[in-house]
Amino acid sequence: MRVKVCGMTRADQVQQLDEWGVEFAGFIFYPRSPRYVLNSMTAAEIKKIKGHINKVGVFVNAPMEEVLRIVDECGLYLVQLHGDENPRYCEKIADYVTVIKAFRIAEDDNVAWKIKNYYDATDMFLFDTEGAGYGGTGKKFNWELIKNENIQKPFLLSGGIEPADARHLLDFQQQPVAKDLFAVDVNSKFEIMPGLKDMSKIKTFLDELKPF
Repeated sequence: MRVKVCGMTRADQVQQLDEWGVEFAGFIFYPRSPRYVLNSMTAAEIKKIKGHINKVGVFVNAPMEEVLRIVDECGLYLVQLHGDENPRYCEKIADYVTVIKAFRIAEDDNVAWKIKNYYDATDMFLFDTEGAGYGGTGKKFNWELIKNENIQKPFLLSGGIEPADARHLLDFQQQPVAKDLFAVDVNSKFEIMPGLKDMSKIKTFLDELKPF
């Protein structure tokens, strides 16, 4: 199972993830986030990070020109749009770089309706937990809400995933929707403090995921 570790702020930790075979590292370019990467690293330092790991830039309602500039300056491979970006905006960014559109899922949401206008505008979806503001909540949404959906597009599962969830992810992989599951996205439950990862927790989680 592919893994994305989001909220990275240290090059040495990203390089360690790369050595462990983690496929994606997320860098948050939302100034209101406690994990805003440009408070800890320069664009040049992010661009210097090499290896097999894919660098993902996370943006929230940022001007298009700013997103494209940061993609170039930081050498990003993918962009995750986590705000209220409309399909046209997503489509224009997707002409330049691979786009993941995030959707925050609430208990009463019609998921199929929420995503229907974005199929042609993005490359992948990400499902996260609804909360106040745009940052992660550290809480899971009810995975039952999507288990029978026919997404028909690669998606990432996010929202409060924690070290003990490896077995729950195994169960989730048996659900109909999991045929389109592309990766799991982890962040705050694997931290010592915002932006500083507990690498031992990540390694244990990765080892537990290996059988599936």
